[in-house]
Amino acid sequence: VQLQASGGGLVQAGGSLRLSCAASGRIFRINAMHWYRQAPGKQRELVASISSSSSTNYADSVKGRFTISRDNAKNTVSLQMNSLKPEDTAVYYCNANVLTATLRTIESWGQGTLVTVSS
Repeated sequence: VQLQASGGGLVQAGGSLRLSCAASGRIFRINAMHWYRQAPGKQRELVASISSSSSTNYADSVKGRFTISRDNAKNTVSLQMNSLKPEDTAVYYCNANVLTATLRTIESWGQGTLVTVSS
């Protein structure tokens, strides 16, 4: 199972970006999906989560600005980021808990996409 993230880039403070992540491979079902981020010199942190039934949770730092969503038919997860701040600058990673076609549960990571917010 592979996750491919896209959508990062350079944006001015106050702007918006949308990240997307597509899962491929022998997937039976995708359970929870997450977006993490890692800023330079900092630990990776959980930004947003969405369950298989689309209930969501957010880090306090992004509540009201970021929205996570998923399309179960396409095995994708997205992160709409609005009102971006310089402190949102980081490499963003998607993560998914996947039940494979062979009924193994695995955790899969995307390759990361860089988001840079200029002041």
